[in-house]
Amino acid sequence: MAASPFQGLAQVNIFANDVAAARDWYADRLGIPAYFQRPDDANPAYVEFRVGDHLFELGIVHSAYQPEGASRQAGGAVARWHVDDIVATVRALIDAGAAPYEPVIERGEGFVTASVIDPFGNVLGLIHSPHYIERLGAAGAGSTPGD
Repeated sequence: MAASPFQGLAQVNIFANDVAAARDWYADRLGIPAYFQRPDDANPAYVEFRVGDHLFELGIVHSAYQPEGASRQAGGAVARWHVDDIVATVRALIDAGAAPYEPVIERGEGFVTASVIDPFGNVLGLIHSPHYIERLGAAGAGSTPGD
């Protein structure tokens, strides 16, 4: 079998009508500021965060730049962010204005998923993944799905 040209996810882009408000909401949730903003921080059309252990990129794009025919409804593919305590994270996101989308579901063998709709209409997927923890070499070190 030939080597895959796909080397890993590098970026997820979401859309918002108010990029500045989305930037601020995500900065509060992620605990970090956006590192890149265009055209400027007062009226951004695009902002980007580097998140997590691998500095994965989360980009927020103004809705005016969505491809023609793109659905304005939440749904479709869901990128899931690993979290240590999925129950507490879902609760905090809902308290911050997100809406429930997929409840916390124990998938077996330590895998737990959930998702919410952010205040800008995007699905924000969450997962507690033993595989992610293993890859970081931190299996069992403070990473439990929560209750």
